[in-house]
Parts: sequence; C-alpha cells; structure tokens
Amino acid sequence: MREFRGALPLFVFLLAALAGCGSSVLGTRGEAQVAPLRPTELAQSDVNRMATLGMRDNLDSLLRIADKLYRRNPAEWRRSGASSREAALAELRQAIDSATPWPELQGKRDIAALSLALSPDFTGDRVAAFVVASADMLVTAHGGKTKLYLIDSLDAQHLYNAARNIEIAVWLLSSRRNAAGQPLLLADDISGLDRNLSFEREFGKVIGRLDLLAEVVTEKYRRAVISYVQNLAGGTFLQFLPVR
Repeated sequence: MREFRGALPLFVFLLAALAGCGSSVLGTRGEAQVAPLRPTELAQSDVNRMATLGMRDNLDSLLRIADKLYRRNPAEWRRSGASSREAALAELRQAIDSATPWPELQGKRDIAALSLALSPDFTGDRVAAFVVASADMLVTAHGGKTKLYLIDSLDAQHLYNAARNIEIAVWLLSSRRNAAGQPLLLADDISGLDRNLSFEREFGKVIGRLDLLAEVVTEKYRRAVISYVQNLAGGTFLQFLPVR
C-alpha cells in the first residue's frame, strides 16, 4: 500500500508533464507537434490510437464533403427544412456525433442506408442522407465505435470493404442519373478549363486512411505470429553453451 501511495504522485506528475508537451497536431505554420495527452489514451494501443484518429478525420472529411455538396446543391439543404446551409450542417454534425438515426433513411443502416440515399427515387435531402449513411457504414466497419481501446478489436476485411464501399458510392454519385436524366448530385466540376476535383480528393483521403488501417491491422497479427515463432526458435536454438 505504501509503495502504491509513493508511485501515485509520480504517475500524476508524469501524466501532467506529458499533457503539457504539445498543444495541437498542426501549428499555425503547419509544423507537426505533439498532441496533448489525455488519460483515456493510456487504455489505447498504437493501433487503437491510429484507428481513433482515422475515424475522427474520416468523419470530418464527410462533413467537409457535405458542406461542398450543399454549396453546389442548395436545393438539398432546403429540403431538410433548415433555415440555412450552416444550420443544416450543424444538424448533420449533431446526428453523426450522437449516432441519431436519420428519419429519411427509414431506419436503414450502413450499406442499406447508403443504397437508399443513392437511389434515383430518393426524394429527401440526398446530401444529408448520403453523408449520414456513409458515416454509419464507417462506424459499423470499426465495430460500431468511434473511439477504440485495448478491449476492442478491428477486422481488417471490414475496413477494406468500407474503403471499397466508398469507391462504389463515389462512382454511383458521379454516374447515376435521376428520372430527369440529371446527376443525383453535382460534385466534381470537370467542365471548361478549370477542374474542381475537391470532392474526389476528399473521398480519396477517406479511402486511403481505411486502406492503411486495414493493412496495419493485418500486419499487426502477422507480426504477432512471426514474433511467436522467433521467440520459440530463439528459446530452442539460441542457448548459451557451457564453457567448463
């Protein structure tokens, strides 16, 4: 008990010191800095932390995509009944952060919701439905969580499938037409001399993060097997020999 009491102040001191090591991931000039340490990170492995940061960035990417889509398709946020584009985005962020079911998706989840949002017959706010469905699909691929800890596990195949689902959704978004022959949503602009491919780049970031995480998860288990074999071999063959 005395040893524990003696170690506790040191632990608190180290935690406070680490918390003060950095302020933000990116400085004002783009310098990489150490993010502040949070106590919950002590319950995360390296892969857990990477998955948590990737999920945060992917959801932020989806909201940026929603903003861009609303700017090019203002009729969509008006269908939601919001007073402005900013209000529609705020409502969308709240729904994603709280995992609130989106009424226009009719109770459907992940890929079923994504299929509905990209259906030519869908008549609601397609931007919101598409983004909420995409976010739900990503969260589902991460085991239904946006923050992962030591007790959580990831399925590399599910992450890989999520990346492919985003690719399919992007293709459908650019190629599928409604009954009037118009694109479901105006996204990348490739007309004229200027090419606005900001949507494609943002989607590419999401796909890249998912593929990298899937590879890291696969490598984690592969290296665990290799380490086990190495330790087993080392214990058998790398024995000191007697010298007398």
